[in-house]
Formats: sequence, structure tokens, C-alpha cells
Amino acid sequence: MAFAFLFGSFLILGSCPSVRSCLQCDPVVRYVHEDFLSSVKGITVRDQIELKQIIEQAYVNYRETSTSFRGVIDPTTLYRARTEYQSEFKRHWKEDRTGSVQWDMITIVEKGKRILQKHLEIFVTQGLCPNKCGLLYQRVMNCTSCQYRLFTCLSATPPLDCGENHLKADEGEEVVLDCFLPWHALVIGQTEYHYSWHPDEKNLSRDGEYEVLVVTEDSKIVLNQLTTSEEGMYRCLLQDQKGTVLSRIYFKLKVNPLPSTTPRLIAMLPSLPSGYDATPRPHRSSLLIIMILLTVLSITGSLVIIVYLRVTMKHQKEERDSRRGGEGEGEDGENIELVSMTE
Repeated sequence: MAFAFLFGSFLILGSCPSVRSCLQCDPVVRYVHEDFLSSVKGITVRDQIELKQIIEQAYVNYRETSTSFRGVIDPTTLYRARTEYQSEFKRHWKEDRTGSVQWDMITIVEKGKRILQKHLEIFVTQGLCPNKCGLLYQRVMNCTSCQYRLFTCLSATPPLDCGENHLKADEGEEVVLDCFLPWHALVIGQTEYHYSWHPDEKNLSRDGEYEVLVVTEDSKIVLNQLTTSEEGMYRCLLQDQKGTVLSRIYFKLKVNPLPSTTPRLIAMLPSLPSGYDATPRPHRSSLLIIMILLTVLSITGSLVIIVYLRVTMKHQKEERDSRRGGEGEGEDGENIELVSMTE
């Protein structure tokens, strides 16, 4: 009786038209249910009909659950919910069997509802419209129609302004301007960052006062070799392929000039009184000593030269005498030979 009451309560909305909700929108979940109905053994045709009604009623419950959470889900959250439910569904029929296939089916589809609710809570609080500023068209699925659509996420007034950053740098240095925000990765289609500059932070509301610098797919630009003339207000606009401005960020840049080079002060000595001759003059005793030293050096040099010349002349004389002695001996020998031949 208890099971019949529970089964009747679960199927009280069974006569309602079949609806498509978040988990049922996923083809893998539909395949898991259909594959189970076609492969389960030991059940009657009535059991199969009742199991199918339980599954259809579970889809109704899933839709009601998703409606209480804005009725939408993003592809990432749907994938997480589907993967967890698929794993629990397989494990349930292997480990948690009670003997009644209808009861077991009710148990697992109810667990699927709790899984869906858990992931939807996280998505609504953290994943839905994550932009705290700007305009975002987020791609989500309608849990009733199972069709994807763009969900408009518009921040509070002012809708597009995403803050102002104050930057400082010294002249000659470089500075990086980066206006990327995490939710920019969720923008559908191609986007471009439009950087422009205004020399003064006043009258920023008029677009004509900004000078266009660069249009790039990269979120950051680098300003090299800064000069004081480049300081001012920089603006970054994120635009989609239709030209719609999605976010606007300002960078107020202050460039500190390099310190000017001032000539060093040279310490000056006081001027001498008039008529004073500042030319250094040696002392009289010093002059006398210098003259004596010069005299001694000149005498010593002369003596060295005389000794050197005498030694040299002596050597030359000895060489001449030795040569003369040799010649005399030769002549005497010849005379002796002539006398002996005469005899």
C-alpha cells in the first residue's frame, strides 16, 4: 500500500503533456533512460509502461526545479550535471537495487533532481551574468524549449563603465594598458579592443575628443619610451562584430619627468691681494744644494769619460804592438833561410 501511494503521488502529473527540461534536453541522458528501458530484464510490459511514466514525470520535476532558478542553464553547467547523473545512474542499478524496479527508478530520478538543483544553484549565483559591469550576451539553454539563446546581462548604471585605473611611470619607461575582464571570454563571436587617448581628463563624455590609437584583438597594449606629452586619459572599448560597445575602461596616466641636470658648483679660493706674486720661488739654501749636486754630477761624469777613453786607448795600443811583433818574427825567419841557402 505504501509503494502504491508513493507511486500514485509521483505520477499525479503524469497526464500532463511531456515537457523537455534541462537534464532531458541532454541527448546523453535521454539515451541512458531509453537504453535502460530496452535492456532491463525480468519485467512485464506493464512495468515498462510504469517506468516510462516515472521518467516522464521526472522531466516535469526537472523543469519545475529549473524554473525556480531562472529556467536557464549554460553548456558547462549542463555538462557537469549530466556527467554526475550518468555516473550515479549506472552505479545505482549495480549497487542499490531493492527488488522493485519502479521504486529503484523513482529513487534515481529523484537523485537526478537533487543533482540538477545543486548545479543550478552554483550557476545562478556564480555563472549567470558574471559581468559586474558592461554588457554581456550570454549563451544559455532554455530548460523548457531546449533551445539555446542569448541571455542579456546588463549591469547597473552606468551600464558600460568598468572603472578607472590610475597609472604612474617615469619618463623613458614603459607602461602596460590591459582592459581584459574574465567575463570577456564568454562573449559570443569576434571582439576587438579600441584604444584611444585624450591629453586631459576633462570633458570625457564627448567621443570626438579622443584620438584613436589602435584597434586590436589583444586586450593589452604597451606604451614604450614614455614622454610627458603622452600623459592623460586612455580609454579602452570592447566591441563585438556588430560594433556594439560591451565595456569601457579608463586609464589615467601620469608621467613623471626626469630630473633636470644642474651644473655642479666648483669651490673657488679667495683672490690674492693685489701686487702679490703667486709664482713659487725656491729657497736660497735649496739653490745652493742644487748647484753643488750639479757640479758633483758633472765632475763625476767627466772622470768616467776620461777613464773610459784611457782604457780604450790602452787596448788599442796593445793590439797594435801585438801585430807588430808578429810581423818582425816573420822577417827574421826569412833572413835565416836565405843565409843557409848561400852557404
